[in-house]
Amino acid sequence: MRCPQQTLKNQTQSDPQGRAMKYSKEAKPERAGGGGAGARAVPVALMLLLLCGFSFYLGGIYSTGRTFTFSSTTTSIIPIVSTTKQEGSAVALAIARNGNGDDEVEFSECPADYQDYTPCTDPKRWRRYGNYRLSFMERHCPPPPERAVCLVPPPRGYKPPIRWPKSKDQCWYRNVPYDWINSQKSNQHWLRKDGDRFTFPGGGTMFPNGVGAYVDLMADLVPGMKDGSVRTALDTGCGVASWGGDLLARNILTVSLAPRDNHEAQVQFALERGIPAILGIISTQRLPIPSASMDMAHCSRCLIPWTEFGGLYLMEIQRVLRPGGFWVLSGPPINYENRWHGWNTTVEAQKADFDRLKKMLASMCFRLYNKKGDIAVWQKSLDAGCYDKLTPVTTPAKCDDSVDADAAWYVPMRSCVTAPSPKSRGKALPKWPQRLGVAPERVSVVPGGSGSAMKHDDGKWKAATKHYKALLPALGSDKVRNVMDMSTVYGGFAASLVKDPVWVMNVVSSYGPNSLGVVYDRGLIGTNHDWCEAFSTYPRTYDLLHADGLFTAESHRCEMKFVLVEMDRILRPTGYAIIRDNPYFLDSVASIAKGMRWTCDRHDTENKENEKEKLLICHKQLWSAKKA
Repeated sequence: MRCPQQTLKNQTQSDPQGRAMKYSKEAKPERAGGGGAGARAVPVALMLLLLCGFSFYLGGIYSTGRTFTFSSTTTSIIPIVSTTKQEGSAVALAIARNGNGDDEVEFSECPADYQDYTPCTDPKRWRRYGNYRLSFMERHCPPPPERAVCLVPPPRGYKPPIRWPKSKDQCWYRNVPYDWINSQKSNQHWLRKDGDRFTFPGGGTMFPNGVGAYVDLMADLVPGMKDGSVRTALDTGCGVASWGGDLLARNILTVSLAPRDNHEAQVQFALERGIPAILGIISTQRLPIPSASMDMAHCSRCLIPWTEFGGLYLMEIQRVLRPGGFWVLSGPPINYENRWHGWNTTVEAQKADFDRLKKMLASMCFRLYNKKGDIAVWQKSLDAGCYDKLTPVTTPAKCDDSVDADAAWYVPMRSCVTAPSPKSRGKALPKWPQRLGVAPERVSVVPGGSGSAMKHDDGKWKAATKHYKALLPALGSDKVRNVMDMSTVYGGFAASLVKDPVWVMNVVSSYGPNSLGVVYDRGLIGTNHDWCEAFSTYPRTYDLLHADGLFTAESHRCEMKFVLVEMDRILRPTGYAIIRDNPYFLDSVASIAKGMRWTCDRHDTENKENEKEKLLICHKQLWSAKKA
């Protein structure tokens, strides 16, 4: 996040590709023998001057993001063009200097077909990547020259979302105007178009009687869902996240996961409803979640081939589940005796698949915990003896220590079983809500981390949140539902909001200490992420973004304007951003935010005497695209 203001005297010259060119004082032209040195000096100097000027001119044209200031007092506009090669279009960023000498940044609008633009899971780029295990649906971010540095327009007719809790059951059609999923899934009661809105009856492929009855049966099979033992859950192939939505009322937080595929914006529907969800797929890379984080994982006819590739996908579920955690499966091959007729298969094939699934799970230290009707539940063993029987040469193999089990950012999945750490073996976390205030074993991962440090952090964010609410009354009201903490450590900001009608996606930097396990152990949810890249979500999916020291922490790696344009993409119109940082960065942020049509006000933090840290509270405006 380089700051946008840079003076010319601090710039190095650039070649036509924008690479920095440095000149050595010792690299002098070799003189011919004899006289004439004075006569050659002027042409050489003139040539160098012309080359430098021409190089600077080309560098300005081809630059992918550098900005410049000028000494002139008149307003000047310098277009900086980022070309998206796959579409053959160009989007321009203009930087102006007004009569007061201040830089002003203006961003153009993205084309209208960018209204559901997901940069790192862009279907227009899928053909570049292989089909192996559907890996083209994983994250593949565009290189800097191909980034769209523009403002994503809302769909025509967009209006502020229906507020929680009504949003769980309905949303405006024009906010997510997708008809394919409605026509294909209405018979399964995923959703239904009703006039100017979609309604969500709570149906699904495996719960025709409604998600409530489905989860009631599941809770009878897993009593821990009723007493706080199960708090965090993962739903793979989540549809429109009705399962995760139902669990919210049962004090269970679910990360609903689905790829961007032909089902049209499953994750966007989930977030429009106010239910936690991210774009993702179990393919070749680990999920961006640490090991032993989930109390439960769920698949309701999610069509993941669990027994293929040596059980590799099951091993990823085994990695993210806590010891004692549950894996719930409904759909093929469960209840094959009664269901096989509708699955375009044979009873023998389904029985063989079920037997193979049971054998694989047993070899990975799972036991069949309960089964009734269409639902089967396995439990991951708490017994250390089971894992001790595995070695790097058994089948399945036991993972060695060459790769951190918690590492999950662009880390390939491993064909081995992850054994629990010796410290956590045989131990169960406290039940919710007690676990929120208990420092887990993994707190030691954070430099200087301890129970007292976490408690101090909680106190800090409790005071900060009280101050935020005084400055921004929308926080704590039904105007704010989906919240993201863009740079958390212990999850303290989320903990301070736990009694409010919000949920918080906690983001831990992939380039810092990986404290995300602490966040999950406290009963909160989150993901790893690198803010030099786009986040795994659709546009207009969060009501509030909170960034604590983000620009200070990442200024040596990321372009500030790219991060802010990404924040604009994922923030809902009429949404808010609270940016807490050094005043040096806030000045630059305010300038860029103005060009994104945000209005921002600067404030002191709760500690008014702290001059090294200030607040910028910004409000994103609702605007309509100029071009249809």
